Amino acid sequence: MCDYSLHAVATRPAKAGETLISTTFRGTSTKGFASAAEPEVAVCLLPGTELAFADNVRYDSRWFWTRRSAFRVGKLGEIDRHLPDRHHDTIEFPDGSHVLVTLLREGQRATVLQLPAVQQRERAAPRPVVINPPLPRPITTD
Repeated sequence: MCDYSLHAVATRPAKAGETLISTTFRGTSTKGFASAAEPEVAVCLLPGTELAFADNVRYDSRWFWTRRSAFRVGKLGEIDRHLPDRHHDTIEFPDGSHVLVTLLREGQRATVLQLPAVQQRERAAPRPVVINPPLPRPITTD
């Protein structure tokens, strides 16, 4: 979770076990997560990060009514990555439903239960590519 409109906000990666608070960042209309100690710093959550909320998740609907999910746990996901200039980060619930992170009500506490496994690429030294290698010279005897 460091959606497109948070490019002007300081960010840092999430840590397993930390408690975060849903908030709106100054100078943006985007909501996301920050720690209580650093409310101006957006905490980035990768897809697959699992969260446990202190209460059932509250969020705004399209008609500006506050709704409450039936769940206290969720996993970060993304939707509509092919559409530019939109919010993509979601909280996915156990029943398959989801809500955009930017629609979360402010002040909700969530604990990072587990970070996703990130595949590390092996950094091997590049092998030279040989195109049309020289042919060996014939051995001649004089």
